[in-house]
Amino acid sequence: MSEDIQPDDERPRRRRRDEDIQRRDEDVEEERPRRRRRREDDEDDSPRRRIRNEGDATGGLIPYKNPQALIAYYCGVFALIPCLGVALGPIALILGMLGLMYKKKHPTAGGTAHAIVGIVLGSLVSLAYIVLAIVAGLGFAFK
Repeated sequence: MSEDIQPDDERPRRRRRDEDIQRRDEDVEEERPRRRRRREDDEDDSPRRRIRNEGDATGGLIPYKNPQALIAYYCGVFALIPCLGVALGPIALILGMLGLMYKKKHPTAGGTAHAIVGIVLGSLVSLAYIVLAIVAGLGFAFK
Protein backbone atom coordinates (compact mmCIF):
# COMPACT_ATOMS: atom_id res chain seq x y z
CA MET A 1 0.00 0.00 0.00
CA SER A 2 2.75 2.40 0.75
CA GLU A 3 4.06 1.81 -2.76
CA ASP A 4 0.90 3.14 -4.26
CA ILE A 5 1.20 6.54 -2.64
CA GLN A 6 2.30 9.09 -5.18
CA PRO A 7 2.76 12.81 -4.71
CA ASP A 8 -0.09 14.89 -6.00
CA ASP A 9 2.16 17.07 -8.05
CA GLU A 10 4.61 15.30 -10.32
CA ARG A 11 6.05 18.34 -12.00
CA PRO A 12 9.49 19.44 -10.79
CA ARG A 13 9.50 21.92 -8.00
CA ARG A 14 10.82 25.37 -8.89
CA ARG A 15 13.62 26.64 -6.74
CA ARG A 16 13.16 29.87 -4.98
CA ARG A 17 15.34 32.83 -5.63
CA ASP A 18 16.78 32.64 -2.09
CA GLU A 19 17.96 29.10 -2.72
CA ASP A 20 19.72 30.16 -5.92
CA ILE A 21 21.56 32.94 -4.13
CA GLN A 22 22.49 30.64 -1.29
CA ARG A 23 23.91 28.04 -3.67
CA ARG A 24 25.94 30.68 -5.50
CA ASP A 25 27.37 31.88 -2.18
CA GLU A 26 28.30 28.32 -1.24
CA ASP A 27 30.07 27.84 -4.57
CA VAL A 28 32.03 31.05 -4.09
CA GLU A 29 33.02 30.05 -0.57
CA GLU A 30 34.36 26.74 -1.83
CA GLU A 31 36.52 28.50 -4.42
CA ARG A 32 37.84 31.11 -1.98
CA PRO A 33 41.04 30.14 -0.10
CA ARG A 34 40.55 29.76 3.59
CA ARG A 35 42.46 31.77 6.16
CA ARG A 36 44.70 29.77 8.40
CA ARG A 37 43.96 29.79 12.08
CA ARG A 38 46.21 31.90 14.24
CA ARG A 39 48.27 30.10 16.79
CA GLU A 40 48.83 31.64 20.19
CA ASP A 41 52.55 32.11 19.63
CA ASP A 42 51.83 34.09 16.44
CA GLU A 43 50.29 36.92 18.45
CA ASP A 44 53.70 38.33 19.39
CA ASP A 45 54.54 38.65 15.72
CA SER A 46 51.55 40.80 14.84
CA PRO A 47 52.39 44.32 13.64
CA ARG A 48 50.07 45.86 16.19
CA ARG A 49 52.13 44.49 19.09
CA ARG A 50 55.49 45.51 17.65
CA ILE A 51 56.91 48.83 18.73
CA ARG A 52 58.94 49.23 15.59
CA ASN A 53 58.64 47.49 12.31
CA GLU A 54 62.32 47.30 11.52
CA GLY A 55 63.73 44.53 9.42
CA ASP A 56 67.38 45.48 9.62
CA ALA A 57 70.23 43.26 10.72
CA THR A 58 71.07 45.40 13.76
CA GLY A 59 67.73 44.69 15.41
CA GLY A 60 67.03 48.38 15.93
CA LEU A 61 70.21 49.08 17.92
CA ILE A 62 71.63 51.63 15.50
CA PRO A 63 69.17 54.48 14.89
CA TYR A 64 69.78 54.94 11.17
CA LYS A 65 66.47 56.84 10.90
CA ASN A 66 67.74 59.50 13.33
CA PRO A 67 71.16 60.61 12.06
CA GLN A 68 71.44 63.53 14.49
CA ALA A 69 71.29 61.20 17.49
CA LEU A 70 73.78 58.79 15.94
CA ILE A 71 76.29 61.52 15.08
CA ALA A 72 75.83 63.04 18.56
CA TYR A 73 76.68 59.67 20.10
CA TYR A 74 79.85 59.24 18.06
CA CYS A 75 80.94 62.85 18.65
CA GLY A 76 80.38 62.40 22.39
CA VAL A 77 82.44 59.23 22.50
CA PHE A 78 85.27 60.68 20.40
CA ALA A 79 85.17 63.88 22.45
CA LEU A 80 86.74 61.85 25.27
CA ILE A 81 90.00 61.94 23.28
CA PRO A 82 91.81 64.93 24.84
CA CYS A 83 92.57 67.10 21.81
CA LEU A 84 89.32 66.37 19.97
CA GLY A 85 87.09 67.21 22.95
CA VAL A 86 87.28 70.96 22.45
CA ALA A 87 85.50 70.75 19.10
CA LEU A 88 83.46 67.57 19.43
CA GLY A 89 81.99 68.24 22.90
CA PRO A 90 79.73 71.15 21.87
CA ILE A 91 78.87 69.43 18.58
CA ALA A 92 77.71 66.34 20.49
CA LEU A 93 75.64 68.51 22.84
CA ILE A 94 73.88 70.39 20.02
CA LEU A 95 73.29 67.31 17.84
CA GLY A 96 72.00 65.38 20.85
CA MET A 97 69.35 68.04 21.45
CA LEU A 98 68.43 68.04 17.76
CA GLY A 99 68.19 64.24 17.85
CA LEU A 100 65.74 64.36 20.77
CA MET A 101 63.61 66.95 18.98
CA TYR A 102 63.60 64.79 15.86
CA LYS A 103 62.53 61.79 17.96
CA LYS A 104 59.57 63.76 19.36
CA LYS A 105 58.41 64.63 15.84
CA HIS A 106 58.98 61.15 14.42
CA PRO A 107 58.24 58.48 17.09
CA THR A 108 59.33 55.58 14.89
CA ALA A 109 62.80 57.08 14.35
CA GLY A 110 64.38 55.81 17.57
CA GLY A 111 67.73 57.00 18.86
CA THR A 112 66.68 58.41 22.24
CA ALA A 113 69.49 56.66 24.11
CA HIS A 114 72.09 57.73 21.55
CA ALA A 115 70.93 61.34 21.79
CA ILE A 116 71.04 61.29 25.60
CA VAL A 117 74.54 59.78 25.61
CA GLY A 118 75.65 62.49 23.16
CA ILE A 119 74.16 65.22 25.37
CA VAL A 120 75.71 63.84 28.57
CA LEU A 121 79.17 63.20 27.15
CA GLY A 122 79.18 66.45 25.18
CA SER A 123 78.18 68.51 28.20
CA LEU A 124 80.66 66.74 30.52
CA VAL A 125 83.56 67.19 28.10
CA SER A 126 82.59 70.81 27.37
CA LEU A 127 82.28 71.55 31.08
CA ALA A 128 85.65 69.92 31.73
CA TYR A 129 87.33 72.07 29.07
CA ILE A 130 85.66 75.22 30.42
CA VAL A 131 86.89 74.43 33.94
CA LEU A 132 90.34 73.59 32.56
CA ALA A 133 90.43 76.92 30.68
CA ILE A 134 89.40 78.85 33.82
CA VAL A 135 91.99 77.09 35.99
CA ALA A 136 94.67 77.64 33.35
CA GLY A 137 93.67 81.28 33.01
CA LEU A 138 93.77 81.84 36.75
CA GLY A 139 97.10 80.03 36.97
CA PHE A 140 98.67 82.35 34.41
CA ALA A 141 97.05 85.37 36.02
CA PHE A 142 98.64 84.76 39.43
CA LYS A 143 102.21 84.16 38.17
